[in-house]
Amino acid sequence: TLTHSADGKPQPEFNGSMKLLREAIAELSADSVKTFILCDNEGQKERLDELLDEPGPKADFELSTETIHEGFILGDEGIALFTDHQIYNRYHRPKTRRRKFSGGITFKELKDLNIGDYVVHVDYGIGKFAGFHKIKVKDTVQEVVMLKYQQDSLLYVNVSNLYKIQKYSGKDGHQPKITKLGSGEWARKKASAKRKVKDIARELIQLYAKRKAQKAHSFPPDNYMQTEMEAAFIYEETDDQLQAIEDVKKDMEHHMPMDRLICGDVGFGKTEVAVRAAFKSALDGKQVAVLVPTTILADQHFKTFKSRLAQFPVEVDVLSRFRSRAEQKETLKRLKEGRIDILIGTHRITSKDVEFRNLGLLVIDEEQRFGVATKEKIKRFRASVDTLTLTATPIPRTLQYSLMGARDLSVINTPPPNRQPVQTEVINFEADRIQDAINQEISRGGQVFFIHNRVHNIEEVTGMLMDLVPNIKVRFAHGQMKGSELEKIIMDFYANKFDVLVSTNIVENGIDIANANTIIINHADKFGLSELHQLRGRVGRSNRKAFCYLISPPFQVLTMDSRKRLMALVEYSDLGSGFNIAMRDLDIRGAGDILGGEQSGFISDVGFELYTKILNDAVKELKESEFSELFDDVETEIEYPETTVEFDIQALLPQWYVRDSVERLNLYRRLAGAAALEEIDEWKQEIEDRFGSIPDDAQTLIDATRVKLLAGRLLFTRVTIRAGRIWLMCPPADTEAGTVFYNEARMQRIISHIQEIGHDVTVAQKDQAIRIVVQGIPDMQACITLLDLLLKKQNAVEEKAKSEKEAVPEKA
Repeated sequence: TLTHSADGKPQPEFNGSMKLLREAIAELSADSVKTFILCDNEGQKERLDELLDEPGPKADFELSTETIHEGFILGDEGIALFTDHQIYNRYHRPKTRRRKFSGGITFKELKDLNIGDYVVHVDYGIGKFAGFHKIKVKDTVQEVVMLKYQQDSLLYVNVSNLYKIQKYSGKDGHQPKITKLGSGEWARKKASAKRKVKDIARELIQLYAKRKAQKAHSFPPDNYMQTEMEAAFIYEETDDQLQAIEDVKKDMEHHMPMDRLICGDVGFGKTEVAVRAAFKSALDGKQVAVLVPTTILADQHFKTFKSRLAQFPVEVDVLSRFRSRAEQKETLKRLKEGRIDILIGTHRITSKDVEFRNLGLLVIDEEQRFGVATKEKIKRFRASVDTLTLTATPIPRTLQYSLMGARDLSVINTPPPNRQPVQTEVINFEADRIQDAINQEISRGGQVFFIHNRVHNIEEVTGMLMDLVPNIKVRFAHGQMKGSELEKIIMDFYANKFDVLVSTNIVENGIDIANANTIIINHADKFGLSELHQLRGRVGRSNRKAFCYLISPPFQVLTMDSRKRLMALVEYSDLGSGFNIAMRDLDIRGAGDILGGEQSGFISDVGFELYTKILNDAVKELKESEFSELFDDVETEIEYPETTVEFDIQALLPQWYVRDSVERLNLYRRLAGAAALEEIDEWKQEIEDRFGSIPDDAQTLIDATRVKLLAGRLLFTRVTIRAGRIWLMCPPADTEAGTVFYNEARMQRIISHIQEIGHDVTVAQKDQAIRIVVQGIPDMQACITLLDLLLKKQNAVEEKAKSEKEAVPEKA
């Protein structure tokens, strides 16, 4: 065994000071010691690269993206190894494998279909999902989805067209009218919805145009202080968090007023996004207003902002009930004089006597918690300042507003490392269950929240808990207490001076106690869904398993909506489920409207998902026509035709391979909706990973989907593969795709490309439809190879034309 020993010293403490770090590197360099600084991630490396001088003889150092627990100096060996988390006193966590989330927003797992569910087929209307069925087409067995319509009419939907089926979402409890096939009723409903929706879309775009026409302050790019403050963050940012921060900064540096919604679950790091935005504003001499719904949250944010910005010349203050009248008066005076950079407060900061000298940024935390009057006051702030809204569960209207593009949206989906979901259970008011839950938490050294939202008997409930568990310390708190008394109780709970805090929902926002990991909510049926989600977010904020108990009367005596709210909370207890909860809330309460009550009728007619699609299409159409001068960056995209693929081989997911029919349906829908070859490859990789080697029938299904996608990009409406040849159906001349196909000479190029490869080609016409017949294509694989090659050649021609067009002004 080879051993080697060396005299070493631990890494010195720098407390985030770049000056001390530079001096240490210079001293070590003078002693011929090279310093290696290990950064936890690429972002930290870039920041340190910016903050430190260039390496040289007097500063011999190197930055790299690696991680170890503690740094050291080996003088005799000529090496010093520093870690950036020790430089900034940041927590160091070993690298963990992160859950991967796709970017953007989808309704995905929310929409699992079960037999009997109402569904919307984009072309045929509202029917009932009747399960899978196998049919024989020209000696080939195909699996189809069966939909039942009026008068027991049946519609068989091929698995390649499942992207056209959506689960019906209207108001829960509303029974939609099932469509009569072949009656023209569905086409009329869609046309009517589109007309009305276009008017609403026009209003949305006008709102956006109004915002775009206004000018706001353009903030400069980040300076060294911003970089230094961000580098000192004690946790590692998630990818989603970094993207949200980048989105906000880009908005702030633009001349148009920012109106961005950051949607992220409780504890996912929204506050840090706000801190960085506020600091950026303060560094440019602009004041910041941070509006929060509760006094406790105002106090919590004040402590967070104050500690994060302690080393920088930024003045942070708070305006809340915890401050005396004299203190509030002094704060308002300093604010008006411009001596306060960041003011945090409840709705009090929207009062007339609160005057900002130079407001540049408004941060609103949990907008849905404010009343109508406060929201009206917020509007006057919003006119010309940047606005950043943070929320864990956006209310349906806010959510729709963002989904439709009237305001910008960033979603933080990724949970912090080592975070576990909260185990949620609905229980009746049973003394034994409550006693066990409290004892279990106390026995592991934790603390408990007991939520009782009635001030008049909160003391009685506290006494009952003392009787139930005599060996614990219990105290109560509610919003009608004096500010100083309430603050002391909360601070004592922080300091672990008692075990159980009985309180009203004042702790819904802002109480962040890592040691409290059990919450019991009394009369949970009386709370709204987003309130319950926020309350549950008070626990599970560390790496310890957390529990949430919802006390409610027996289900049979609850209203339908109350039952659904409680079950939604149990169903969506995963990390990052805030968005799902908001969507469920939208289902329970009904989609409602964005700008007025008139929409709810036709949302019920066509279902929420199709309504969303119609609205998005209307917005796109208006951007390209009526408002083209407003959206000069919008490129008109070719509408690809719906391509059908016909062949004589069986293509399906065998029942023995994927046994669960709901899962099979979801897999079919995802594959049918794939918009890129990469998505098809990912789908294939996933099913192989989950279910084992891919059977031939499933491989044929994958190949057929590739053919459909490639042919669609080439503008063919149908591909038939049979008897060693393929028939490629060209688009009708009177369609948008047909105009492009014939007028831009695509057809001639495709024929000459096929001939260059060495295949015989004939062109046939029947009833205005033109077909290109290609000989010597024995199977699906050969068809994929040909179409892929044709698409690459087509793309190369387009790229060349584009570059020549861009080069013309330069020559001129």
